[in-house]
Amino acid sequence: MSNTASLLEMNEVSKAFPGVQALDAASLSVSNGEIHGLVGENGAGKSTIIKVLAGVYQKDAGLVSIDGERLDAISPAIIHDAGIRFIHQELHLVPHFTVAESVFMGQELSGPLGLKKAEMRDRAEAFLKNSLGAEIAAGRLIRNLGIAERKLVQIARALIDDKARLVVFDEPTAPLASGEISRLYKAIETLKQRGISMIYVSHYLGEISDLCDRVTVFRNGRDVAVLENRQAKSSDEIIRHMVGRDLGELYPERTHSTSPDLFTVEALSDGHRFHDVNLSVGKGEIVGIAGLIGSGREELTDALYGLHPIASGTVCLNSQDAIARVPSDAVASGIALVPRDRRHDGLVLDLSVSDNINLSSLDDVSKYKWEMRGAAAKRADALSHKLDIRPRRPSAISRFLSGGNQQKVVLARWLATDSKLFILDEPTVGVDIGAKVEIYQLIEDLARNGSGVLISSSDPTELLGMCDRIIVMMRGHVVANEPIDELTLERLVALTTSGNTVEAA
Repeated sequence: MSNTASLLEMNEVSKAFPGVQALDAASLSVSNGEIHGLVGENGAGKSTIIKVLAGVYQKDAGLVSIDGERLDAISPAIIHDAGIRFIHQELHLVPHFTVAESVFMGQELSGPLGLKKAEMRDRAEAFLKNSLGAEIAAGRLIRNLGIAERKLVQIARALIDDKARLVVFDEPTAPLASGEISRLYKAIETLKQRGISMIYVSHYLGEISDLCDRVTVFRNGRDVAVLENRQAKSSDEIIRHMVGRDLGELYPERTHSTSPDLFTVEALSDGHRFHDVNLSVGKGEIVGIAGLIGSGREELTDALYGLHPIASGTVCLNSQDAIARVPSDAVASGIALVPRDRRHDGLVLDLSVSDNINLSSLDDVSKYKWEMRGAAAKRADALSHKLDIRPRRPSAISRFLSGGNQQKVVLARWLATDSKLFILDEPTVGVDIGAKVEIYQLIEDLARNGSGVLISSSDPTELLGMCDRIIVMMRGHVVANEPIDELTLERLVALTTSGNTVEAA
């Protein structure tokens, strides 16, 4: 580090949301000229403390200072004037703009005769070359650039005024292919040589170990470690601090047994986000899919249900073709999806619990194309009782249920059908611990009754607690396929966060 004096100090910062203590007296310190890593599992508080720094959230308690001067008020404008810039994971660039127009968007150069287009082109090209080590013609359209080039344009836009002192990178390599990452590394090293400090937020621990001078680890809303020397900031040491908890009694005892393959996927590709994926699920088997943002995990689960296009490969259920071009194809084949965003994709919020439960199997409670309301209510009541949906009132409007009970309604809908494979995408996200225990038991019951279950989750402890096997995806490829008795929490986190692609087991 060129100068170990403190540039940013965030001391004992707290932030609460309804029912959630997102930050609990958490601290973060960044020195002048250093690249400071910030890591932690989902929900650890990383994003919250960055949004407090950005002025998006107002802290409930704690102190924030820059160059030793306390900031009593924090707003995006104040933070920008202090020289702090943010490079978000999403690119947010206009496809039909040129590179120069994108770099200067919102901060255009103008004079008496209008925009200084030639000067903006020259400055954009010079900045990209001299400050980021990238030669990109300023007249090229954004839509014609590769993802790595777009990321460099995004960085140039944040830094073109030459007033940046601290740059926050939030999962910067998530949208990049393996071969593109070196270009971003080179740009980051160039910024460091110019004396610019950086906070580097990433789930890829190989990147953290390679790039960062120090690393702060967050867990449960608190900073639990600051690792400084090369040995301390190894991936193994970071993981030990990240996952400092055991599984406890959250998960049900496994009482299911598996039979030969019910569901098989071979060489499945969408041509963009995932490639040559092979997986299988047996009758009564629970298989997990692990992977970070950008791994292709979400696109794969969507594709299996007909929500994302498939370019090549095969999908079979009970040895029958089950390629889904649209969701109705999946439903007809016997595939059910509990989506990751239950409020927008899983429920019709203004319908009753009964209507939502019966939505996918109306033919079973209809006669001559007319719904038999009594039969529908009776079935909804039985399923509400079975899943302990509260309030126990099928006429209740779904919008007003808790997150856990909304998730149970989505599960109940598919229990009312003749589904053979249940794809559960982030099945317990946003639900309280009591609802988690109940949902986990429902999943175990599905497997014990002979259904196949595929769980896609960003929570490694959830996958270890529930699954018989876990498939790990990274940058669009399956890199591991291992039975649960060969995995530890540390090994699973290491597989999902490794900076290097490995061969599937």
